[in-house]
Amino acid sequence: MTFLNCLRVFNEFIIIFAPKSFIMTLQKWIKDRAIHGFPTFSIEDVRETGMYSSEQILQNELYRLCSNKTIASVYRGFYVIIPVQYVLRGSVPATYYIDQLMAYLSKPYYVCMLSAAELLGAAHQRPQQFSVMTTFPKRRVVSTRNVIIDWFYREGLPEDALITKNTETGTIRISNPLLTAADLVQYQQHVGGLSLVATILEELSEQINIKSQFASLAKYKKKVTWQRLGYILEHVVEENELADELYEQIRNLPGSLMYMPFSTSAEDNTSERNSRWKIKINVQIEKDDFDLEM
Repeated sequence: MTFLNCLRVFNEFIIIFAPKSFIMTLQKWIKDRAIHGFPTFSIEDVRETGMYSSEQILQNELYRLCSNKTIASVYRGFYVIIPVQYVLRGSVPATYYIDQLMAYLSKPYYVCMLSAAELLGAAHQRPQQFSVMTTFPKRRVVSTRNVIIDWFYREGLPEDALITKNTETGTIRISNPLLTAADLVQYQQHVGGLSLVATILEELSEQINIKSQFASLAKYKKKVTWQRLGYILEHVVEENELADELYEQIRNLPGSLMYMPFSTSAEDNTSERNSRWKIKINVQIEKDDFDLEM
């Protein structure tokens, strides 16, 4: 028997035959942490307690607690304590821990796109992916049973365009209604296409205030995003007043508007154009079509 095999057998012996008070040390620590309002922890937090002299025993115990749904691993080395209401699912929604996770990663963030629309009450079903905007460098996609965190990246975030929402464990940062709308238009292929974007904008538009929300975003988004959003507001969801206010804002931006395709996924071979928004209409969205999706 090799040394590594002997070590593995020894560790298993410790787990099986050690006194129960020793085996439950981590579980008691986790319970106490939850009682005092700390729903998450990192492996570094456990190491700092000095409870385990063996890294293998610590890893085994973490694995055991994940298996019995006491905790869930939501990122490499980062765990969430599963509350009673989510035990049957064996996982917790990302809103429960995303703020703590991003603090652990020392990364700014905001919840974006379909996830933000849902939190703003403008989505018609829960997205399969939880979308988070953060800054470079890139992180890997996080998948834990029912939750997939999908990362998006920028050099910086528009802090003045972010709002906070209360959650079960505190607060999270999400995009305000106008930033949510602009992100949906910019990432139209990722969220399911312009028809779905228009469906969401019909409800989200009630919360958009161009005069108070545009200034902090003027340089954050390229003009083409505002052109596409304006065209949807005016010609698809028929929010003419909002469209007019947006048009006045982008008219004051440096440079002139250039003709750009409406859809980023369809071929740019159309002769139909909208002269106001400088949009080449390479795809049609009929209002009746997206009403049926609601």
